[in-house]
Amino acid sequence: MIGRLMTMTAHPGRGGELAALLLTVAERLRGLPGCEIYLISQDGADPDTVHVAEVWQDDAGAQAALAAPAPVDGPAPSDVLALLSAPPHRTDLTVLGGVGLPTEGRP
Repeated sequence: MIGRLMTMTAHPGRGGELAALLLTVAERLRGLPGCEIYLISQDGADPDTVHVAEVWQDDAGAQAALAAPAPVDGPAPSDVLALLSAPPHRTDLTVLGGVGLPTEGRP
């Protein structure tokens, strides 16, 4: 499994809008093969900072989700980028386990 932590900073006063848009993205990913966790959180000290914690079965699943066309009635990546005041910060992780993750196929 792989993980990613994304930190995004919205233009001033638009953090709620960014979080809402990312929650819409999360709903689109619900049930998508390979997506285990896609968690949206707003920073308690700075509501214009939004964090996304992702867990994927593998990199191929994450890449497939990025390559999938945006739904006609849903947000496109450009919609998210338009709300950002700076490029997102991404941290790649090797997921070892934890609560809420599937255990089949794991040591």
